[in-house]
Amino acid sequence: MALIQTANLKKTYQLGHVQVPVLRGVNLSVQPGEFVAILGASGSGKSTLLHLLGGLDAPDADDFKLLFDNRPINGMNAAQLDQYRRTDVGFVFQFYHLLPELNVLQNVTIAAMTRWGWAFSSRRAEVEKRATELLRSFGLGDRLRHRPVELSGGERQRVAIARALINGPRLILADEPTGNLDRKTGAGIIDILLERRKAEGRTMIVVTHDPELAAKADRVVRIVSGVIE
Repeated sequence: MALIQTANLKKTYQLGHVQVPVLRGVNLSVQPGEFVAILGASGSGKSTLLHLLGGLDAPDADDFKLLFDNRPINGMNAAQLDQYRRTDVGFVFQFYHLLPELNVLQNVTIAAMTRWGWAFSSRRAEVEKRATELLRSFGLGDRLRHRPVELSGGERQRVAIARALINGPRLILADEPTGNLDRKTGAGIIDILLERRKAEGRTMIVVTHDPELAAKADRVVRIVSGVIE
């Protein structure tokens, strides 16, 4: 059974008085543990698809299917959707989105704080231990108390990956994770993602323009004009 599946998935944005169709009917099925790379020109709908899969945006109200583990994402209420985003999905973005006022360890543990809410205080020691282990495995053991402004781009992205992994998500969604990095640093980020995926059997969907990253995927999907070619 597919972990995540779509059929006839569409998304149209309203820009002023103009409707702009971005996704025109995407059919996609991704198996548990699979690594899928999504390629396509700018504006083809790659990031929009990722946002729909992660519950960050809603598809057009049309005849479509959008399932995670055979559960309709579009059928979730607000609380269930929040839980899905916090627990089942880990997001990695091109521009890191770290909170500048928090240090490295806090930027990672805050994802667990939003998951557990009031119960976080009883789990703080456990979460901080896991976050520290993740960061040390990424070569950031000496950066735990540093703020994002004190880190390089590659270090910030490693923090962002640790934050995406802290809640043990089954699905990793990464939007151009190496797009803001030089070639050597980007290669290191790719290695980290692949090592974690292999060690923990996570499903990974990555939007990328990086041919080296795409070449390491189990399958490459290309979006052209809002549909999968």
